[in-house]
Amino acid sequence: MKYSTNWKDYSVISTGDGYKLERWGEIILLRPDPQVIWKSTFDMQKYPGLHAVYKRSSSGGGKWEYLKPMPAEWDISYGELKFKIKPMGFKHTGLFPEQAVNWDLMTNLIKNAGREINVLNLFAYTGGATVACAKAGASVCHVDASKGMVERAGENARLSGLKDAKIRYIIDDCKKFVQREIRRGRKYDAIIMDPPSYGRGPNGEMWKLEDEISGLVDLCTQVLSDNPLFFLINSYTTGLQPQVMKNILMLALKDKKGKFDAYEVGLPTEDGLVLPCGCGGIFINE
Repeated sequence: MKYSTNWKDYSVISTGDGYKLERWGEIILLRPDPQVIWKSTFDMQKYPGLHAVYKRSSSGGGKWEYLKPMPAEWDISYGELKFKIKPMGFKHTGLFPEQAVNWDLMTNLIKNAGREINVLNLFAYTGGATVACAKAGASVCHVDASKGMVERAGENARLSGLKDAKIRYIIDDCKKFVQREIRRGRKYDAIIMDPPSYGRGPNGEMWKLEDEISGLVDLCTQVLSDNPLFFLINSYTTGLQPQVMKNILMLALKDKKGKFDAYEVGLPTEDGLVLPCGCGGIFINE
């Protein structure tokens, strides 16, 4: 299990009964988490200072229930990186804080590369990895099917002092974009892939990770440079083991010399547990 211990503006206070109690700066939220199947040690819905709870509906979906006044959105920091947080649909806040461990890894790889690195960030959401890589000095192509998420990524970049950084924002279906990049002959030194378990492209294209991920990784090898730095895959799909991501990378990059690794990603809690938050697989050119 890998997790970051460098967060100052975020923490998981406690977990239990299908929920996680989180501190985002000065705002405290209670959100459902499918991994939390153990009992809570106290009634988290009565936690002092709790601002909002996301409650699931028996018919599907859910909504935020606000318990005390709070801003519609606010900023938090992770080192030099800054992000805008906002309670949104499907319990989201606009950031996956467990990915900080991967931001640190990518930052170190880019800073120590000794050359300019061109990064392709697919399913890039609000740009956590984009901001981390750009701050480390890389040029980044940020691709996501959601216009709103891409716009938020631009806000996060500006908040982090990256207004003039080499970031290209693309609103598109990731697979179709990669296919066009192949035809253009464009290459990237690093690829980040953070796909959802399920999703739709801007024109209704269906995505299911188990069906699509292996083929997309194979496709992406065609835009990988001759001297790649890394290829990182994240997975949030419950039940998929880290070794699955590693196997996919090993098969797709069997002609590359380097290190392959796989690991669980998590978040430490203030009461001594570690909350599982998916897994990662990575190829690093050594």
